[in-house]
Amino acid sequence: MAWDVEGLVASLAGRSEHTRRAYEHDATEFVVWAERGGCPDPAALDRRTLRRYLAYLETRGFARRTVARKAAAVRALVAHLRRTGQLAGDPGRALHAPRREARLPRVPSAADAAALLDRAAATLNAVDEPLPRALAERDVALLELLYGAGLRVSEACGLRLDACDLGAGLVTVLGKRAKTRRVPIGAPARAALGVYLDEARPVLAGADSPPVVFLTRRGTALPPRDAHRVVAAHPLRDGRRTHPHALRHAYATHLLDGGADLRAVQELLGHADLTTTQLYTHLSQDRLRAVYAATHPRA
Repeated sequence: MAWDVEGLVASLAGRSEHTRRAYEHDATEFVVWAERGGCPDPAALDRRTLRRYLAYLETRGFARRTVARKAAAVRALVAHLRRTGQLAGDPGRALHAPRREARLPRVPSAADAAALLDRAAATLNAVDEPLPRALAERDVALLELLYGAGLRVSEACGLRLDACDLGAGLVTVLGKRAKTRRVPIGAPARAALGVYLDEARPVLAGADSPPVVFLTRRGTALPPRDAHRVVAAHPLRDGRRTHPHALRHAYATHLLDGGADLRAVQELLGHADLTTTQLYTHLSQDRLRAVYAATHPRA
């Protein structure tokens, strides 16, 4: 194929499967649009065509975050074509999508997070059969790890057995762009993970099970969509369902609420850019303002 989307995807070997699929989808979508719009191959591509595509995306009513993501995929495709000699220049460098909105996530309070985890652990008392109990212990360990270590759902699902050092209270995580980091875990997460690994995982594992921590009932690696279902099955006290990334947001926000250094939180989260971590300082400041407004006599 002249546009070589397959080559672009192959060049992203260090990225997550989710990222590769998204780039493939968005780049293919651009190629289909370009070929229908009179640009049959990369040789005809210019800045004007790219600007027309950006305007097309905006007229379709996509959110700014979506337009920015699709523009990033097109820039990556054009840069790949230039690297492989199919383009003399790089018109994609001029493709500037609208700035994404810095949306503040809604996170569970510390009390809500603690209540969620306590209720999940309490469900173990009502389960006796080996397989259902193994799944319940897996779910408790997963919840504790998502909140207690602030892992991305893909990181938790990809966590390997040899990456867990429960004695030292550390897990080694493979994050975005294949970067590794060591993250401390607290006593509740260590205890839940230890019970799961000692008692539950052997029930789930089969001869061909991969060496990852979290398994399905069939002994395969737990996929992120199933992890989302696990979290959704344990709502907050007010009945609201939550999701894995909200627990990661809560982890970061509660660390900052407790006085943690912003650079340390950046390292724990695996953020490449400090400005990403700074989003959580706004959450903490908003909470402080709310407390001040509700309690200070001169507020």
